[in-house]
Amino acid sequence: MDKLTKYRDIVRQLILEHATHKPANGEIEPKPVIDSERDHYEVMHIGWDGVRRVHGCVIHIDIIEDKIWIQYDGTSTPIAEELLEMGVPREDIVLGFHPVELRQYNGFAVS
Repeated sequence: MDKLTKYRDIVRQLILEHATHKPANGEIEPKPVIDSERDHYEVMHIGWDGVRRVHGCVIHIDIIEDKIWIQYDGTSTPIAEELLEMGVPREDIVLGFHPVELRQYNGFAVS
């Protein structure tokens, strides 16, 4: 299995797992968004918490040039740590939500 296929499988598995975690409050449904053609993956929360409408991204991951870019991580357990546990090396994980000039200090890939 080539690296890109492996990473797509890992990210898809992670997204589908997190999409089973329903928030404790409100009538909020987690929805997986998987676009393997464009390598774009998200978990969205959609619904109502009382009178407040909920519609937002909880996880956003892209695969760009054979690296996994975490664009947004709204989870309690860092997605990067889960990726490491799933066998993705640090040098292939980019914390895209960190400013470019600070990425050199986070222990993961810069770009």
